[in-house]
Amino acid sequence: MNTHPAFLRSDTALAILLTFGMALVVGSALGFEHIGGYIPCALCLMQRNPYYIGIGVGLAAVLSSILRLPPVVTKLLFLAIAALMLVGMGLGIYHSGVEWKFWEGPASCTIGATGGDTPVNVLDALNATKAPSCTEATLRVLGLSFAGWNVLTSAALAALAIWGVVRKRAA
Repeated sequence: MNTHPAFLRSDTALAILLTFGMALVVGSALGFEHIGGYIPCALCLMQRNPYYIGIGVGLAAVLSSILRLPPVVTKLLFLAIAALMLVGMGLGIYHSGVEWKFWEGPASCTIGATGGDTPVNVLDALNATKAPSCTEATLRVLGLSFAGWNVLTSAALAALAIWGVVRKRAA
């Protein structure tokens, strides 16, 4: 007897769920940046890369399942998503540790925006803008920074992808 929810019994549904989850997470980060005005630091930007790559891999998993390629192809794509999300989780742990001063961040993290005269053109504005320091969380929700929330979402998506690899396929 299969006890999994009906919508997760197919590889297609799981691939869609994973892809949607990754798009939702990185879309939220982009929303906080472009709508909310939260400028990401260098480590924040780095944490988005596994999601950008993962969305493409997730779409490949959706296609693999829809086209009924051998199940091993879809399982390998799920494994790749799991690996990407574990990398994202590791980056989030590292960034959280930098924010909590457990260890030092990379030298590429700047110390904040520069002051001075307001630039007159766009290029001057881009050159004058500095990313915030990686050592300070710009926002905490329920005690977690963006990096902390990335750890949780990456872990959940990795677990879901791993489950897709090890579960028995629906008949």
